Amino acid sequence: MMVPGRTTPGRDRLTHRLVLWDVDGTLVSTGPVGRQALETGAAEAAGLFEVPHVSMSGKTDPQIVSEILAIAGASPEETARLLPAALGVAERRLAEWRPRIEAEGFVQPGVADVLEALAGTDGVRQTLLTGNVEPNAFVKVDVFGLARFVDFAIGAYGSDNPNRDCLVPVALERVARLRSDHFRADEAWVIGDTVNDLRCARAGGAHCLLVATGREGIGNLGGLEPDHLLDDLSDTPAVLDILLG
Repeated sequence: MMVPGRTTPGRDRLTHRLVLWDVDGTLVSTGPVGRQALETGAAEAAGLFEVPHVSMSGKTDPQIVSEILAIAGASPEETARLLPAALGVAERRLAEWRPRIEAEGFVQPGVADVLEALAGTDGVRQTLLTGNVEPNAFVKVDVFGLARFVDFAIGAYGSDNPNRDCLVPVALERVARLRSDHFRADEAWVIGDTVNDLRCARAGGAHCLLVATGREGIGNLGGLEPDHLLDDLSDTPAVLDILLG
C-alpha cells in the first residue's frame, strides 16, 4: 500500500521495496485460536475424536492440516480428498472467533508504527507472505485494525502453494501483474519469526529480517544468519534503516 506524494523524512525518493510480512508471531499473536481452528477443521472433516498435536510454527495451513490427517491415519489420497473441507471448516471457525482473537491476541511491539511508516513511503509496497490461507490471514490482520496498511491482492498465501518456499515468486508476479510495479527479488524483504521464513526468502532470492517475537526466540534464531535479526520491531527508525537503506 502506498500513499502518493509522501516520503519518509530523509529517504531517497527512488526507494523501491516490496515488504512481505509473515502474520503469526511477526505481525500479531492470536492466542490459541489459530491452532484450534485448524485442529477443528481436521477433526470435523475426518471425524476424529482425538486430534494429533503437530508443530505449526512457520508452516502453511494446508501443510499443517495434511500432517494432522496423516498422523491420524489418513492415506495420501484420503488426505487430499479431506483437505478442502477441513480448510473450509477452519476458515469458518476463525471468522466466528474474531471476538476471541481480539480478546486473547495482540499486535507485536512496534508493528503498527512500522506499517504506517512504510505505507507513507514512496516506492514501497507491503503485503503478506504467510502460511495462512488468504481468508485466515485477512481475519487475523483485520481484527487488530492493520488491514488498511496491507495490499492483500498482491500477497502470497498458503492457499497459493502448501510449500512456503514457493511463495516469494508468487508475490513478485502478482505485484507486477496487478499493480504494474516490477520488483527484482533483491528489492523484496521477507519479515518473519521462524527458520521457515528465512528459508522461503532465500529460496526466492529476497532479503530477510527475522524478529524474535514468535515461539523460537532470539537464541534459536541467532545462528541462522538472516540479513538482520532484531528482538522486536519497536525501534521504528532502525527497522526503516534496514528495509529502506
